[in-house]
Amino acid sequence: MDDLRIRAANPDDLDAVLAFWKEAAEGTSISDDPARASSGSVARDPGSPAPRELGGERVGTVVAGFDGWRCHLYRLAVHPDRRRRGIGSALLAAAEERFVELGGRRGDAMVLTRNERAHHAWRAAGYAPEPQWQRWVKPLAD
Repeated sequence: MDDLRIRAANPDDLDAVLAFWKEAAEGTSISDDPARASSGSVARDPGSPAPRELGGERVGTVVAGFDGWRCHLYRLAVHPDRRRRGIGSALLAAAEERFVELGGRRGDAMVLTRNERAHHAWRAAGYAPEPQWQRWVKPLAD
């Protein structure tokens, strides 16, 4: 994947990334206001790599946020026509490298329970579910 360009996201990418997710991140949602949620993420962690391009075409994304302690991975998505070519692995490697540079020691990934295809990809990358943990959420705004 010598021609894969991995770079940090910027606010100008948001519309294209949101459109990409509709095509490549099956059955997922980011929030009731995805543009606001995504722009907030980019503003808080501007070094977070997100868009991935191959020959000028967006082929994948990963949101890799570091809060000073935890290394969070969300939205690993590869275009359906480009899967199984090492793009997802390259995205995760770039995110993990950044985490290590920032002092991170452990990555965690948000993976939908029903997304069996994603389970295989995350396991192949060395991640495993922790059955003793369950995500609890509470909406804080309307």
